[in-house]
Amino acid sequence: MSSCFTLKKSNCKNCYKCIRHCPVKSIRFSGSQAHIIDNECILCGHCFVVCPQNAKQIADETEKVKVLLQSGDPVIVSLAPSFIANYENVGIESMKEGLKKLGFADVEETALGATMVKREYERILNEEGRDVVISSCCHSINLLIQKYFPKELDCLADVLSPMQAHCTEIKKKNPKAKTVFIGPCVAKKDEAQMYDGIVDAVLTFEQLTEWLKAENIELKQDVKKNDESLARFFPTTGGILKTMVDASPEYNYLALDGVENCIAALRDIESGKIHNCFIEMSACVGGCIGGPVMEKYHDKPINDYIAVANYAGKKDFNIPQPQNAEMRKTFDIIDTSAMMPSESEIKEILKNMGKFSPAQELNCGSCGYDTCRAKAIAIYQGKAEISMCLPYLKEKAESFSDTIVKNTPNGLFVLNDKLEVQQINSAALKIMNIRSASDVMGEQVIRILDPAPFMNVQKTGRGVYNQRTYLAEYGRYVEQTIVPDKESRMLICIMRDVTDEESEKEKKEAISRQTVEVADKVVDKQMRIVQEIASLLGETAAETKIALSKLKEFVADE
Repeated sequence: MSSCFTLKKSNCKNCYKCIRHCPVKSIRFSGSQAHIIDNECILCGHCFVVCPQNAKQIADETEKVKVLLQSGDPVIVSLAPSFIANYENVGIESMKEGLKKLGFADVEETALGATMVKREYERILNEEGRDVVISSCCHSINLLIQKYFPKELDCLADVLSPMQAHCTEIKKKNPKAKTVFIGPCVAKKDEAQMYDGIVDAVLTFEQLTEWLKAENIELKQDVKKNDESLARFFPTTGGILKTMVDASPEYNYLALDGVENCIAALRDIESGKIHNCFIEMSACVGGCIGGPVMEKYHDKPINDYIAVANYAGKKDFNIPQPQNAEMRKTFDIIDTSAMMPSESEIKEILKNMGKFSPAQELNCGSCGYDTCRAKAIAIYQGKAEISMCLPYLKEKAESFSDTIVKNTPNGLFVLNDKLEVQQINSAALKIMNIRSASDVMGEQVIRILDPAPFMNVQKTGRGVYNQRTYLAEYGRYVEQTIVPDKESRMLICIMRDVTDEESEKEKKEAISRQTVEVADKVVDKQMRIVQEIASLLGETAAETKIALSKLKEFVADE
């Protein structure tokens, strides 16, 4: 299976929105990036539509088409009938005029092929007597059955899609012609490559629009209705059924859209609950007008349906029907099986996710998987990572944070914008001689501390750092830091108890004072002795006084 998507690696933000919306969980996360698992993907395009970062891009074959146009062979467009919804008030004649300016030889409606397909469906229902018949127009549904419901392949109508039937007819009329399908579907790119030689390239409406803009080509708003165009209903839910005028009365007829609804029906078929039924299945809600390109860039479902309904006629296109054999195609089983973990291996992975009992399995779906067990299986298969479990990460982060707060030697508490205590650690409780955190939680800070510095930080928005403060009511000195958190409108206070440091400082200051006093007394006594000696000896004591004064100063400095 070729990759129809490309990934902008830098854009993926690990929001897991794509896996939450993927109906078959065909997305693998590794290296903080989402990767589509090609052999499991059904190309419904949900991941492309819901990605908020536009990390996923549809593969673009515009350059390939330009090369075809330069080849010299006629290049003919098969235009999906949903074009009338995407390009408002632009009929097939205007589309032809615009696309011929790009170099295309001709433009025809895929609805011509749809007419052939619905006739073949009618023949099967009237002649072959099958129990359950599922339409095979939607390639995503075909892939869903091929990969996940292989036992129901016999129910899948072995008939070409409208795109294939139309392009086959184009090449039958002109063997040298190259065919390009243009529509709202991603899966058609894969279908064209899976069945080689029928469709040479596929473009989306978005890609065509960009090309037209680059060439400064504007499509004329001109719609001319044709009564022989019933198959234009095909891109809507129930559109196939609307065209089946020669259906067998032996069958019940049902139209389903959305992958989830189709999966539910396939499970009922698998369990033998459905019989004598023709089921039109479309992966996109609303049918092809709800295709990924239409949904992402042209989300007007009601207007789109009205546009299609108004453009459709009441009769079939007047075209010849190919032989039965020419309308046939085969479907092969596509193996998507992966290694399954044992029960003990699942339990071990759950333990690593912090799930030690069934009660801890929240099954919240935030990771994209419906249950914690499904997530554990995906981890075993290399499709998911433990870090994708948001409750686990939250609990781990909170536990880590609580450990830091609990074990830090510094006092820490948090105030809200009303200066009420929201969190306080044991070190802060010890500093302020508070018995329990519950005694102050939710209380105003004025109950335990002078609110003035907190009010000042709150008012100015400027923090204070390592401000030495004496808490008289607690008999403690602290270095206090108050930091405002503007986003949460919280004040964070950190206190370092420096009472012992202050006590040691006071002791040293007292010793210094005592030493100075002793030195003064010694100097005075020595001066008297010196004066007495000087008087006896007739000498001045000036030099001695200077020396002793220096000694005094030295002692004082110590």
